Amino acid sequence: MSVPARQIRAHYSEDTITVYQAYPPEIALPAVTAGRFVAPFKRDRMTWIKPSFLWMMYRCGWATKPGQERVLSIDITREGFEWALARACLSHYDQSLHGDRATWSRQLKASPVRVQWDPERTLHLSALPYRSLQVGLSGEAVARYIDDWTVGVTDITSTVHRVRELVRVHDVRAATDHLPAERSYPLPRQIAAHLDATG
Repeated sequence: MSVPARQIRAHYSEDTITVYQAYPPEIALPAVTAGRFVAPFKRDRMTWIKPSFLWMMYRCGWATKPGQERVLSIDITREGFEWALARACLSHYDQSLHGDRATWSRQLKASPVRVQWDPERTLHLSALPYRSLQVGLSGEAVARYIDDWTVGVTDITSTVHRVRELVRVHDVRAATDHLPAERSYPLPRQIAAHLDATG
């Protein structure tokens, strides 16, 4: 079965969706203890959340890159997630969506959320021919993410290391069994059009 070119795939329930972030221990561990992000996490910086586990693995190198040694699984409300997407601006200019570059530039500056579609990844972190969504939160969106949307924060670094080791020894079946169950996220039609999603 072919996968749409731009589709959000995620682990989600009726009320929440799981996103991933990677941080150094000094940010990750207090967040796990508090169940939300606390100092030294900086609210005034853009923070990127990723619904795709394997794209997060690509980004953090299986929790080996400096400053990304701890991978967090964050459950947030679907209401909050969709609030962000409804107010997002694509990080790249698309004439069919934005009309002209000046209009897009104004939207990008005004929006508290930006999104981009990047190639999804395999267990070996190779690029796939379809894309996965990354969501950048700033300003009001970061405050809502921390104070209103976050339901729970879990350190999954040990699972990340386990999957990486299984991939290293070529036990793809066992590695796959450790992956979160991700499925197509049912976007409201208006938001899908806004994000140029295709499935």
